Amino acid sequence: MNIEIIRSFSELQALAGEWNKLLDNSASDVPFLRHEYMSAWWQTLGGGEWPQGELHVVVGRDETGSPLGIAPLFFTSNCDGLPGFMFLGSIEISDYLDFIAPAETLPGFLDGLCASLAQEPNWQVLDLYNFLEGSASLAVLEQEAAKRGWRLEREALQHCPYIELPGDFEKYLAEQVEKKQRHEIRRKMRRAETAEAPVRWYIVDKAELLEQEMEGFLQLMASDPEKERFLTPAMRAQMKASVQAGFQAGWVQLAFLEVNGEKAAGYLNFDYKNHIYVYNSGLNFAFRELSPGWVLLGYLLQWANDNKRRYFDFMRGDEEYKYRFGAIDRRVVRVKILR
Repeated sequence: MNIEIIRSFSELQALAGEWNKLLDNSASDVPFLRHEYMSAWWQTLGGGEWPQGELHVVVGRDETGSPLGIAPLFFTSNCDGLPGFMFLGSIEISDYLDFIAPAETLPGFLDGLCASLAQEPNWQVLDLYNFLEGSASLAVLEQEAAKRGWRLEREALQHCPYIELPGDFEKYLAEQVEKKQRHEIRRKMRRAETAEAPVRWYIVDKAELLEQEMEGFLQLMASDPEKERFLTPAMRAQMKASVQAGFQAGWVQLAFLEVNGEKAAGYLNFDYKNHIYVYNSGLNFAFRELSPGWVLLGYLLQWANDNKRRYFDFMRGDEEYKYRFGAIDRRVVRVKILR
């Protein structure tokens, strides 16, 4: 395997076509691994999450030059102050991360990656966050670390509840939601539909409206004091860049519930390969009596079933409402390799 190391943004940009084509066939294929998302993340280092970093994307190629795998890495000091390599996208705003390689080439690629990293002098840790617990990469990393005498530590992180959809909203409610919660969802949706003030929901579908609609969404997010603190100028720029890139590529779903023409709730999701990923949400607390978040979530689940999406993924966080909507649990994992 020939190893190529990408160290500049211009080189990273030149990889776009090969990157996404390889991702289409990768053992792990999630929107956070898309080239346009990773590029947007790198330009602000995660909205300022990392004060500094050096790009170190490792590409493995066969003898014809075709890519066999990509390790989207950068060099920085990790949360423990150790110099090392981490995934682009780490840690807070990218729920799922992994290597980019088809299942059949993943073991060989990770062997080549680790051989390449062994030649790099200045790192102490390979600190990789947010693998889904079923990732094929985990067992291979354990083998590669053991082979080189590196110490591997594995830590279960946040819960990531998700719903497998049957393709029929009423069947979903009847079979996957407990009776009491099923009644609550239906009651709240009916109450919104019969409210005195007109209620409507919609998904943004016009590129020329996206900037304005994102401003509205960020205002809803900022209604929550904790989210307002999160939304620094750099983080706002990061979110806008990621959403713009994802919208142009066709996998961003930005939805709102309006009451009397005023935004009452919003959801920012990724609609990627028949899989809805719930990325963030915002509420206008002036309309809390109408439960706008629950109502909009109900409409989005109905839409996802009607449009034959297979999964509705709440991603990181174990908030109770996710389980009330019938989600089942899994977790993301951190792997730390020290040499």
